[in-house]
Amino acid sequence: MDKLKLEILTPNGEIFNDEAVSVTLPGEEGEFGVLPHHASLSTLLEAGVIDIEKEDKSVESILINWGVVQVDEAKVIVLVEGAVAIRGDNESSIAAALEEAKKLINDIADAKGAIASVSAKIEFAAQRLL
Repeated sequence: MDKLKLEILTPNGEIFNDEAVSVTLPGEEGEFGVLPHHASLSTLLEAGVIDIEKEDKSVESILINWGVVQVDEAKVIVLVEGAVAIRGDNESSIAAALEEAKKLINDIADAKGAIASVSAKIEFAAQRLL
């Protein structure tokens, strides 16, 4: 199975660095998916959820507030201002991640429409983990 290298970086450091089967990103013009051997592109990202499909078919979700992405045939590099991984080993760690995600998205003053969409996606991501 083909894979691509995915890096998600914030000013505070790396939040994800691993291989993925596919990644869905919240682009400025709407969500778009990236598979291995994707055409090269650079674009802006807006508030939303990055969904990462791993080789074992699990999906990891990372909430971002805004950023940019550089895609080439083998690698995706995402630079974001703020990000929260929606993951955890138990209900309390997942709840803490969700609370942090809600704070991040509420800090975005211009994203009223995105807040409802992102809130629904992070709730769905949390349900997958439970």
